[in-house]
Amino acid sequence: MRFGNFPKSFREDIYAAILEFIGTTLWLIVGLGGIQAGAFSTQNQQQGSVTGVPSIGQLLYISASMGLSLLVFVWLFYRVTGGVFNPAISTGLLLVGAINPIRWAMYCMAEITGAIAASAILLALLPGPLVVNTTPAKGINLAQAVFIEAFLTSSLVFAVLMLAAEKHPSTPFAPIGIGLTLFAGHLWSVVYTGAAMNPARAFGPAVVSGFDHKHWVYWVGPLVGSLVATLLYSVLKHINYWNLNPDQDVPDPTKSPRNPFPRLLSSSTQKTSTLSV
Repeated sequence: MRFGNFPKSFREDIYAAILEFIGTTLWLIVGLGGIQAGAFSTQNQQQGSVTGVPSIGQLLYISASMGLSLLVFVWLFYRVTGGVFNPAISTGLLLVGAINPIRWAMYCMAEITGAIAASAILLALLPGPLVVNTTPAKGINLAQAVFIEAFLTSSLVFAVLMLAAEKHPSTPFAPIGIGLTLFAGHLWSVVYTGAAMNPARAFGPAVVSGFDHKHWVYWVGPLVGSLVATLLYSVLKHINYWNLNPDQDVPDPTKSPRNPFPRLLSSSTQKTSTLSV
């Protein structure tokens, strides 16, 4: 597939955006499909929202569905597009200079349209209405919802920056940490906000099932969280954080603490000698 006489870098941005669309669509079909399956199995369709979780078992099911599916699809697309799948993460990568503005814009469009496509496919394939919309639960005001989404998104973006954007021996395993971060975030916030942590994830189902007046929470919260994570990452880079606890990524046994037995035995012998005197 060729795109005329566009510069090579622009063609690569187009290819990456197309694959980012595919990756986002596949991830959300599996992740949101798991949420839909959990709701269908318990016949729980309260207000078409994931905040109506009836049991701890279903909470774990939802969290595992989103976290494990992200782990898998980030790993699959990691060497292709980075497996971003989230405009808040794309924004963080733009701010730290990991991607250029053109790729950022293309990624955001790909992620949003991928979320819409995944939601439409699920609505067509599965019985009943979609129950994967995100909305603040009863008792959660808008300020609380924004803060929860901002805090959890900042954790997710920070995980991406430290595990994937930073290059170190653990970088190839970044998808594990990223997926587990999303899993942990869902455990806490599904019952409060639906745990979007991703504007595209909230927007796609809303396009298919309908918006409510609180939908802006899922744009403001994650984008604020992205800014917070980027600021923290920038501070760590500014102070050369790798000098604070050096050699953590060095697979060198000589860097490990020495055998403690000689020191302990020597200390014990000295105490015994002192007591005998």
